[in-house]
Amino acid sequence: MTLVFDAYAHKAFPDRILGDGDLLPLFGDTAFRVVTDTSKAQRVWKGLHKKISKQACGMLSVVFLSELPNNELLLFRYIQKAFAAPQSIEVNFADPDVLQCSKIYRKVGREAERMRMFVRFQKTADGIFFAPIEPKYNVLSLVSDFFTDRFGDQKWVIYDIKRNYGLYYDLHKTEEIVFDQLELDLQTGKLSDAQAAADEQLFQSLWKSYFGSITIKERLNPKLHRQLLPKRFWKFLPEKQ
Repeated sequence: MTLVFDAYAHKAFPDRILGDGDLLPLFGDTAFRVVTDTSKAQRVWKGLHKKISKQACGMLSVVFLSELPNNELLLFRYIQKAFAAPQSIEVNFADPDVLQCSKIYRKVGREAERMRMFVRFQKTADGIFFAPIEPKYNVLSLVSDFFTDRFGDQKWVIYDIKRNYGLYYDLHKTEEIVFDQLELDLQTGKLSDAQAAADEQLFQSLWKSYFGSITIKERLNPKLHRQLLPKRFWKFLPEKQ
């Protein structure tokens, strides 16, 4: 949002948007450094709400979480078109940027839904339920309310090991946390015996037995199973170990 404000202030619109650590442009290119400014961002966000609906603004936030290449430039073009159009562009799917944002929004939404379905908690020795995840997109903020409501009677941590941050619920509030060092088997997603509760292995064995008992072997469809439950989730599921 600050970038949008600065672009209009300088009357210079970007051909590329680079982050810290990205290769700088060639000598013939002009570069502007953007520093986040909350007041500027809020002015742009408030103005955007006058041009598109609240739902469309929420969609842009979700698209940003996809972290896809050139994601920021796609969002900039969308916002630029939204400000320039006499009426909302959010259903103008003939526009390639509007269509692309809609597609990305659905992809990120599906990934968030998979997190709601496939997160598996492990009980730690200190009584906190811990779940490692490795989603394709940065969806933790999209599932925070669901897990806070669903598991409001227990302390839990859901940790994105790909992005090295997580959510911690302490029975009162959910907040973002970062571990300096995460002692976890990244191949299996399991806590060590010293970290896990004494009865954790027993409950995992019971869950595997239950899962096996409800499986109808005559109806197994491995291809469909992999479509509904992608293999990249399996290492975090006790029933697939």
